[in-house]
Parts: sequence; C-alpha cells; structure tokens
Amino acid sequence: MTALFQCVPNLSEGRRPEVVQALADSVGSVAGVTLVDHSCDRDHNRMVLSLLGEAGPLEQAILSLYRAADQHLNVHQHQGAHPRIGAVDVVPFVPVWGATMEQAVALARTTAEKVADELQVPVFLYAEAARREAYRSLTWLRRGQLEGLSKDLGSERAPDFGPPALHSRLGATVVGARSPLVAYNVVLDTGDLEVARQVARRIRESTGVLRWVQAMGVMLEERGRAQVSMNLVDPRRTSLYTAFEMVRMEARRFGVSVLDSEIVGLAPLECLVETARYYLQLPDFRSSQVLEAQILCLLGREEMPSN
Repeated sequence: MTALFQCVPNLSEGRRPEVVQALADSVGSVAGVTLVDHSCDRDHNRMVLSLLGEAGPLEQAILSLYRAADQHLNVHQHQGAHPRIGAVDVVPFVPVWGATMEQAVALARTTAEKVADELQVPVFLYAEAARREAYRSLTWLRRGQLEGLSKDLGSERAPDFGPPALHSRLGATVVGARSPLVAYNVVLDTGDLEVARQVARRIRESTGVLRWVQAMGVMLEERGRAQVSMNLVDPRRTSLYTAFEMVRMEARRFGVSVLDSEIVGLAPLECLVETARYYLQLPDFRSSQVLEAQILCLLGREEMPSN
C-alpha cells in the first residue's frame, strides 16, 4: 500500500498575490505532489498550503518551497496578526493514507535536516517529531514571536538543526509531524477586538474550558469585524460544533452574535459527518454514506471505515 502524507506549510505572506502565486507554484510543479488547497489572509498576513504526496516527492516540494521563500520573503519586515518566527513558519507532516506516525516523524526529521543544511536556517522539531518535551508545543516555541526568539535562540531555545542564529530573510522555522487538525475561524458581529480576545481566552485550553483547542482574537480590518481564530488540534475529542457553540455562547456575554465561520485548508471527513449528526439530528449518519467517499475508496480498493 502506498504511504500517503499531507503536508500543511504555513507561510508569513498573505498580501501580495504575485508572491502567493510564486510560492504555490514552487510546490505545485513538483512531480508526485498535488497542491489540493491554498488560501491566504491579508489580516493574518499568512498563507496555508495543503499538499498530498508520498514521502520523497513531498520532501523535494518542501525544499523547493523554502528556496522560493528565500527569494520572495523577508520575515524581519513582516507585519500581521498571526504569531510567527519564520517566513516558512511551520511545516507539519500528517500521515493520512497507508502511512504511520513513525513514518511521518522520519520524514519530518530528514526534511528538517536538509532544510537546515542547504539554507542555513535554524530548524526546530515539534509535536510528534520533537526530541525535547518542551518543543512538542508550537505555542511554546513561538512565544514572543520572532523578536522573543532572537533573544534566547541558541540558549533556552536551541535549534535541532542549523545555526543558533536567525536567517537574514527566513528567520527560523518549525518542522514536525502530527495528527490531522482543523484550522477554524469564527467571525463575530462586532468591531471590538477585545470581545474576540475575551472569548478566545475563555474557550482555549490554556486559559479556558475546551481541551485540544488553541484560540486567539484577531481583527479583520477589511471587514471591520473581530474574529476568534482557532486550531482544533484533536477534532476527534473537541468537535467543530462544540467549538462553534462555545464561541457563540461566550460572545452572548457581550451581546454579540456570530456572523459566519470558515475552515482553512482541509478537514477530516469524520469531523464534518459528526457536525451533520449534531445539527441535522442524524445519530446514525456514517462517513460510509457519503457518495464521494465510497467512490474514492473504490478507486483505492480500500474498505471504507464504518464510523
């Protein structure tokens, strides 16, 4: 069985369409890799790519992406709402079909080492690929963002590969392996950023009530609305609908309603099926009832899970 991985690079660029396209082209042209989705956001000043492929082609695509970023980006001049320590801020590998987490960890580590060797950028390993317990947390690695990292790089935060000094354009970067997560944003019907920040503080795991949820408040200047930006790091345990309903409930404290929400990149089918079960009151609805899922399994000659 072919081992298929998803890779979801997050880059510090979301405002220059020509640069966004050049970065997407750098990976989309690699044989054996499919760019299945890419999105960018001006307020976050960030772009997210979703790639699918086998280990070898994905490794080459990511190296190509770093080379393109070195040509087009300078994180030291970056301004945006999203936390970051690098131009290519984070590159997670996710085992999705016939692949194991151990294989994803091996892929992350070999890719990270090659990135550091070729571009002389400090690289941190995180999540399942981390070699130090503290480095498992992306939030811990990014505390203080680029400016904070520059003060203790090489001491408290020593890179796993590469020099203990920020790259002149790329800054630093984080590479790892993880299970699928869902990047999920909820827009509030208010221009008050503090409301979004308070809602985020009440729901995220570190300061609030929802385990497996990271959240922050962001101002969407173009829309004049505040957003609660979330990562559901284990959507099997904390669902999309749970996060949505908690944001809606906490926003009511301030007399604020929800305008809309968005999923950034890809989401596991089961997350959407579970949401349909809840909102449509379909307790017995299964992913095997989704037509396209059955077609894909037929093409792949794999049996569809019964959940």
